Amino acid sequence: MMNGLKAARSAREWSQERLVREIERYARQHALDVASTASLRVYVSEWENGRRVISARYAKILRALLGITDDELSGKAELLTPTTMTDGYDDLMGRIDAARSISLTMVNTFMDQTELLRTMDRQMGAASLVDQMTAHLATLEDALTFAVLPDTRRPVARALAGAATLAAWQALDVGAVERAWRHYELGKRAAQEAEEPMYLAHATAEQAYVLCDAGRAPMAVQLIRDAQRLGGKAMSPRLTAWLYAAEAEICARASLPDDCQRALEKATRTLPPGDEARDPDMLSIFLNEGHLTRWRGNALALIGNDEAVSNLYTALDNADPTFIRASAGLRCDLAQAHMARGEYDQAHDHLRQARLIANRTGSVRQRRRVEQLTQQL
Repeated sequence: MMNGLKAARSAREWSQERLVREIERYARQHALDVASTASLRVYVSEWENGRRVISARYAKILRALLGITDDELSGKAELLTPTTMTDGYDDLMGRIDAARSISLTMVNTFMDQTELLRTMDRQMGAASLVDQMTAHLATLEDALTFAVLPDTRRPVARALAGAATLAAWQALDVGAVERAWRHYELGKRAAQEAEEPMYLAHATAEQAYVLCDAGRAPMAVQLIRDAQRLGGKAMSPRLTAWLYAAEAEICARASLPDDCQRALEKATRTLPPGDEARDPDMLSIFLNEGHLTRWRGNALALIGNDEAVSNLYTALDNADPTFIRASAGLRCDLAQAHMARGEYDQAHDHLRQARLIANRTGSVRQRRRVEQLTQQL
């Protein structure tokens, strides 16, 4: 138990005492009975050093608080157990027959569930959704595994591609980088099976952020450009603009200011006019001029361009209030832009607000950025 729980706690920079308080707070909010404070302190210590097994009741609380799966909590890889039925063919054929009955209505239900999880994620953060997301992916993978013919497999694979990419971004947000990488690979495979180049391009582009966060920005630049190639002529204008904006940010993080500026110009030219942000062909994409202004400010702040501040304050004034977690990133961008101008008091104020939002949503990724910027003050 030691590695998983302690690593997840440390990623949030929580002490054992803080974890105890969070368990008690969660229990109060959900009307659950937990042990006394003194006992919880002992439990946490013994969970981490392997002297006590985490019960199912406390595992559920810890997964919600830390945004990790059972495997990550225990620090162990999932073991595959073979079916012990006398005649496995009956069970296999039953599953295949059940998969044949999957209709377009059922696929739409899968997509609706992904949409609900996406909405909850951007408003509440990913940490509390790990159980729901894990179960949702398992259902979709099971449906695809036992679907036989292409006309059944492709719609399910498309739904899985979207869900896996969302799950990957959520995992990256809570600091589970290996889970994020594996989910992106799952999303890419599903997109290929579904013959959906837009989904493949999107999953590949987001995967570049894993490399970027790991300090491999030059490799991330290559991957984001490969994503554009994979999408080819099948991409919608809004997704094309999104990919250029992502390229601009990653080029900025790779210290390629000219490439960053060129990518921003392409994103501006490609973005469809109007206030509509949602791409009807790619529901995970939200991008209009307001979103692009924020993204432009982010990239310009990273390369130290003085225009970043005006772009970012415009984005702040027009920010969609439902994008709660994204507002932490916007505050970090403003802090970075002010720091580049030597305006440290303003930078400190924005970092304070970013830290509050990151703590509220459980975003390890944003908290790390807050701490990195704080060290530069």
